[in-house]
Amino acid sequence: MKFISAIIISVLLLTACNNSDMPENTDKLPVDYINPAIGAVTYADGPHGGHGFGKTFPGAATPFGLVQLSPDTRTGGDNGCGYSWTHTTIEGFSFTHMSGVGWYGDLGNFLVMPTTGKMHTNKGEDNTPENGYRSRFSHNNETIEAGYYSVLLEDYGIKAELTAAPHAGIIRFTYPENDSARIQIDLSRRVGGTSTEQYIKVENDSTISGWMKCPPEGGGWGNGDGKADYTVYFYCRFSKPLKDYGVWSADIPDDIVRKRQEVCSPWYQKIVAEADIIKGIKEYKGKHLGFFTNFKTRKDEQVLLKSGISFVSIEGAKENLEHDIPHWDFEKVKKQAKELWAKALSSIDVYGATDKDKTIFYTALYHTMIDPRAFSDVNGNYIGADGKVHEAKDFTYRTIFSGWDVFRSQFPLQTIINPAMVNAEINSLIQIAELSGKKYFPRWEFLNAYSGCMIGNPAVSVIVDAYRKGIRNYDVKKAYQYCLNTVNRFDNGELTGFTPGRISETLEYSYFDWCMAQFAKELGKTNDYKEYLRKSKNYKNIWNADVNWFRARNRDGSWLPWKGKTVHGQGCTESNPYQQGWFVPHDIEGLTELMGGKDSIQKELITFFEKAPENFLWNNYYNHPNEPVHHVPFIFNEIGLPDQTQKWTRRICDVAYGDDAFGLCGNEDVGQMSAWYVLAAIGFHPLCPGDNKYQITSPVFNKIVLHLDKNYYNGNTFTIIANNNSKENVYIKSMKLNGKPLDRYWITHEEIVNGGILELEMTNKK
Repeated sequence: MKFISAIIISVLLLTACNNSDMPENTDKLPVDYINPAIGAVTYADGPHGGHGFGKTFPGAATPFGLVQLSPDTRTGGDNGCGYSWTHTTIEGFSFTHMSGVGWYGDLGNFLVMPTTGKMHTNKGEDNTPENGYRSRFSHNNETIEAGYYSVLLEDYGIKAELTAAPHAGIIRFTYPENDSARIQIDLSRRVGGTSTEQYIKVENDSTISGWMKCPPEGGGWGNGDGKADYTVYFYCRFSKPLKDYGVWSADIPDDIVRKRQEVCSPWYQKIVAEADIIKGIKEYKGKHLGFFTNFKTRKDEQVLLKSGISFVSIEGAKENLEHDIPHWDFEKVKKQAKELWAKALSSIDVYGATDKDKTIFYTALYHTMIDPRAFSDVNGNYIGADGKVHEAKDFTYRTIFSGWDVFRSQFPLQTIINPAMVNAEINSLIQIAELSGKKYFPRWEFLNAYSGCMIGNPAVSVIVDAYRKGIRNYDVKKAYQYCLNTVNRFDNGELTGFTPGRISETLEYSYFDWCMAQFAKELGKTNDYKEYLRKSKNYKNIWNADVNWFRARNRDGSWLPWKGKTVHGQGCTESNPYQQGWFVPHDIEGLTELMGGKDSIQKELITFFEKAPENFLWNNYYNHPNEPVHHVPFIFNEIGLPDQTQKWTRRICDVAYGDDAFGLCGNEDVGQMSAWYVLAAIGFHPLCPGDNKYQITSPVFNKIVLHLDKNYYNGNTFTIIANNNSKENVYIKSMKLNGKPLDRYWITHEEIVNGGILELEMTNKK
């Protein structure tokens, strides 16, 4: 039967392909469409004034790699990625970066900068770069590709080129003729603050090693409130011998605060500018250190630096370097990085549409594969949540779990295209819960820190969604127990049945309780299933008939003052009651009943979208720049208006995403913003992660082929064909699944991963 089915599917695919208009640029591979500059803006003035954008970094990385080697334009401020397209100077190139975070960022460690002339120990200011080691630059002299970045540092006439391997990076500097050239390395540097202690050792005439300690006292993630506490180790080699070298050491007073605002202040920078310069020293420890090596250069002489990075030990950093980049062939590393991205992108092929659409799509896919990144070394060693060294023998230990963001689109996407990565992340979450001694899962994990950022129990959603999809290579018993501990620790309470003063938490806890119920049902735990299914209805406890909407309540049951649905706050996280109130993905039938029936919910939801601005930038209605509404377009499918899902997802894909630095209308949020686009553009997206359903919508492309992981799924490929698709023909006239009529606007995970064809007939009529 399987053989016959395969023949039928092949014939259907051939027929569908012959009947589809699928022009494509055969000169470019998917990897060639990647533009890492998309989203590389923090905030902007002018026509974009007042809006936060993608906050991605433009530099070199590999899929889910430990190292991200990228330029940094500014330390401090709400500049978590370290770089913004609107800035005009570069202060250096660091080996670690966060992608798209909205809070005060972290990492940006081991900052390397080539200079000439007088040496400065401070970075200087944007408007007077000559007073520090930073340099002006122009986007006209930048090259930004998958796994490669280059720029001309105008103040020095030096070309800098960066590329990366999974656990190491290499930089190539091309100098002018100069008798006073150098490489400087700021060991204290950290995106949102400073490392508070550093150590460096000159191993030989070409190698240095050391570490930088980054506790909350030095700011960083959430300016210290994110509880980040890590040490970065490096093992760095130079292609030009170390002859005239040394350190600079700033005398930082013991009693001062060393967080973001202090470190970036003029008085602190004055202390750094007056740092002692100590030449020829072989080993040094201090509070604010840098390293430099001076040399003469010929015109166009190239000097290279490469470094392994580890969060475990210097020996780990050395092994990472020797494993990933044992040579000095920059072009080879660059080529390998591009090949890694080409392989990663091979999970999805798209055909048709425009080159712009493909640039947006493949860059979005690229951005979904930055995190959760490897945190373990090539030998499997990692620092656990207990602060001790452990070995991951059968999985890669991962970090940066932006839970509140990524449970909605990012992880559902990865369950299809990268199930092994999802499995590794669940193993990592289990390790964190166990080794921390907390026995519950973090909401927003950063380098083992329970940062406390955002709300809800998103790890429960990710684990339950994965388990129900057959991703189960971890300790299921522990996963269940820690999920149970998590929803019991953070819930709506038995006495009230809601979270006092909060709309967001009440609704989100109800959904996560529903997830817990599904996990219990899968494992045959009937009593738990009944209990958490009951608790999943708690969202009804804050529906207020007087305002005909969800409204926050005091602990005694009285209602908080009402300012209107579109006024932010009122018990809502990064949203208003209108936006948050749609978060009942697990019980649309119950939500419909609360709203007064199908006609009422249809009218309300149409109004919610029609009042949003055409550019979809931050607003009080459908606010695509932030996560609380990302599921909402797919509610139309469940309330009898699938044409509205199709209309609005196509419009969002067309308007809210672009192919330049402003191409993300909101923070990337560690892959979530881009994952929404990838799923919507291929024609389906979950409404309720954990129910194993994807809501069908209008694909951007004429043909999409998903290549499935044979280690997890039975199917080889799943193909979506959109006949007569165009910018105008955004509505689905009819559908067939494997040649048979499909009369529902959803498809199951099993139907996708078993392989087959979903064929759509498109039209311009609703």
